[in-house]
Amino acid sequence: MKGLRWRYTRLPSQAEDDLSGKEDEEEEEEKEAAPAPEDPVEPQLVEASQVMGASEISLHLPPRVTGHSWSLAFCTSRDGFSLRSLYRRMEGHSGPVLLVLRDQDGQMFGAFSSSALRLSKGFYGTGETFLFSFSPQLKVFKWTGNNSFFVKGDLDSLMMGSGSGQFGLWLDGDLYRGGSHPCATFNNEKLRAFCPQYAGCLQSLISRGRRERS
Repeated sequence: MKGLRWRYTRLPSQAEDDLSGKEDEEEEEEKEAAPAPEDPVEPQLVEASQVMGASEISLHLPPRVTGHSWSLAFCTSRDGFSLRSLYRRMEGHSGPVLLVLRDQDGQMFGAFSSSALRLSKGFYGTGETFLFSFSPQLKVFKWTGNNSFFVKGDLDSLMMGSGSGQFGLWLDGDLYRGGSHPCATFNNEKLRAFCPQYAGCLQSLISRGRRERS
């Protein structure tokens, strides 16, 4: 009588099952822990602005301000056409601001100031300050290092950038008229494509951070 032949398949032990399960879990954890590529952080507005649709500006903001909440500090449709009102709204703000303007032809331009806007006897600010325009693509004009004429504010006008008697950007006391000229501070073009003098309005002044407590 011929002997019987047995076929068998070796089953994994409980210890091997546990080890395999741990390896799978470790692989899953490694996949989950893998950092995703970081995208530039856009300013997060506490209040919506009608003209802040330009996420490209966020690429040019200083690293120290990215990822922070921003709030709509001033808007002519809400707060009126007055530079004095703008200064009052800025009282207690210490963080940087993004000044956004739109003229009567719909062209958008403005400036980033490293400091809150205020009345001053002379120029203030730092080299983080820059001018920008959309015509229609974004153009950014950063500090050249030629002078330190960043921002100056009095009761009749607000000026940003200067050289040879010209201002890179200025607004009158009613926040309705202003101008733009090439200046040594930023080596900028005229921010408005058609004419250095424009009629429009300051539509939003966006401030980062909280008010200082008195």
